[in-house]
Amino acid sequence: MHLQSAASAVSDADIRWPQRHSLFGLQVSATHYHEAVDAIIAAAEKRLPAIASFVPVHGVVTAARNPAYRDAVNSFQIVAPDGQPVRWALNHFHAAELQDRVYGPEIMLRLCAAAADRGLKIYLYGSHAHVLANMQAKLLRLYPNLRIVGAEAPPFRPLTPDEDQAVAGRINASGAHLLFLGLGLPRQDEFAYRHRTDIQAVQLCVGAAFDFHAGTKKMAPAWMQKRGLEWLFRLATEPRRLGKRYLVTNSLFVYLVARKSIGGALRAKLARAA
Repeated sequence: MHLQSAASAVSDADIRWPQRHSLFGLQVSATHYHEAVDAIIAAAEKRLPAIASFVPVHGVVTAARNPAYRDAVNSFQIVAPDGQPVRWALNHFHAAELQDRVYGPEIMLRLCAAAADRGLKIYLYGSHAHVLANMQAKLLRLYPNLRIVGAEAPPFRPLTPDEDQAVAGRINASGAHLLFLGLGLPRQDEFAYRHRTDIQAVQLCVGAAFDFHAGTKKMAPAWMQKRGLEWLFRLATEPRRLGKRYLVTNSLFVYLVARKSIGGALRAKLARAA
């Protein structure tokens, strides 16, 4: 990835982006739904390109292990805690006092509601054609005034440079204010970063939100989500696809948290003894 800050595209805007804190090198936004929605809608109304990603444990661990990915995502305007363990880590290490996470599927609905109220246009990019069709039907049932100006399922292979630029051209020609990306991690973040200067919409990396809203995958019960057990529910429903991911990333996240906690406690003890 060629690393050039996406923040430069909005540096002259009067947008109050949420405060960021480092979690193992990834700059995560200590934010909540209302603040994130307000900032995103303000940027969309001003036609200012920006990127927001909603990162679970998998995203934090990927960033800790992949410097190029970490540098790219650190240039985004919002990197919100999608997973409860990410929120807990922000609260533990930075006293963020966050009462809830900023869950990709939930903020997508809140942004669609705001877009419908303000007449903003949205574009959907990712997943499969049948998922997009089902999701569009649901969104229009929930928000009849929502202006969906494009829905596109890309091929499951790397795009050629010409195809990649053609996608950006179609999105811009649609007049979309908000671009929802459901390509999975890290593909959606890499797409957003690659188009940080040539896509005029606010790009929103929402991951599995497409499948959840389309009804093609089940969402974990609220009690499991609240307790940080969504990974267990998803593992039970997709063991072959997600088994290795959760075994590796969850273990690494616990290790990173423990190492930082022990290191911090040791430094504090040495400082008191000095």
